Amino acid sequence: MLIGWDARADLRGSSLEAAIMERSSAGFRKELVSRLLHLHFRDDKTKVSGDALQLMAELLRIFVVEAAIRGVRQAQAEDMTLVDVDQLEKVLPQLLLDF
Repeated sequence: MLIGWDARADLRGSSLEAAIMERSSAGFRKELVSRLLHLHFRDDKTKVSGDALQLMAELLRIFVVEAAIRGVRQAQAEDMTLVDVDQLEKVLPQLLLDF
């Protein structure tokens, strides 16, 4: 179970996005983003500025929120009240193409 919501509430369109965005005010720590980036750098001496880390953290936050929104919409289309891996697997290909 990844995301649950009140199935009785009609969370469609902008109200769904607003509800998820409201709950996702926290972002990724710069240390985590730096570590993730450095795992994929070929040169260990590569440096990333603070502004670049902040930008990547915001991009990751937006990506995760969008994945959550699309997962909820997919679950709603399947008349489910919980989002699990199956719904995320269904929306992931298009999400990756969009980003």
